[in-house]
Amino acid sequence: MIQVKASTGLVALLGHPVQHSLSPLMQNAAFAAGGQNLVYLAFDVEPGDLVAALAGLKALGFRGANVTVPHKEAVIPYLDAVDPVAARIGAVNTIVNEDRCLKGYNTDGSGFLRSLEEAGFDPAGKRAVILGAGGAARAVAFALATAGCGSLVLANRTPERATELAGALAGAGLPAPVVYRLGDAGMRSEVEAADLVLNTTSLGMWPRVEETPLPPDWFRPGQWVYDLVYNPLETKFLAGARRRGCRVISGLDMLLYQGAAAFTLWTGREAPVAVMDRVLREAMGASSGGPAAGR
Repeated sequence: MIQVKASTGLVALLGHPVQHSLSPLMQNAAFAAGGQNLVYLAFDVEPGDLVAALAGLKALGFRGANVTVPHKEAVIPYLDAVDPVAARIGAVNTIVNEDRCLKGYNTDGSGFLRSLEEAGFDPAGKRAVILGAGGAARAVAFALATAGCGSLVLANRTPERATELAGALAGAGLPAPVVYRLGDAGMRSEVEAADLVLNTTSLGMWPRVEETPLPPDWFRPGQWVYDLVYNPLETKFLAGARRRGCRVISGLDMLLYQGAAAFTLWTGREAPVAVMDRVLREAMGASSGGPAAGR
């Protein structure tokens, strides 16, 4: 258990909303297990207050922060420095404060790839469909492309945003994905041909659990289907894929591994992944013992 002292350092979560987040439970358990004199707190920051919140991190001497929806892209112009990987992705989810210099990083992409590796999926040469085009989609699209994914398809409710992301990938010297409007009938053949179908949208997140970005009959047996939503642990999207004989991965896995990478950035130490995994699964009412791939 963390004992808060006058010397205890602070780490923040900046987002809107943040009440649903499991990051405070996960990171505070990790700090306690690692003997870190740090406390992680969530702050609901509306878009108009983002700049003031960043100034507060400096003024109050926060060790760092996580950044979540809707600030992952908007935060970049207000940071003092941005890691090259995060700059290329165009989204930041982790901030480190060193001597009042706020530097942004992106651990979503590396956390996502680690979750695939732990589940047993190698993206090299594979076909992937990404649903959504926000900050998380940017991270996983760049991660898949740099890992040698054979082809990418982007689908978003606003195709223009997906087109912008496709242009960013092409501008970085990576293959440009094909773009669709989310739900277009022409997408069905792309989904059926894909090795991996990934939902990065908020569709299906509690409390709107009846929503799903795709009808389940678009899936085929043997596909990998990944939902970044982790509350509920099995979304309607994943439940439909499981019924079709797909191998499914919960968003809890990416939450775990991006959080582990952020922990290392703040502390310089390897994260206690087993502790973080146990706390997350207890919070979601799931059994511990490793990532939720295939379960």
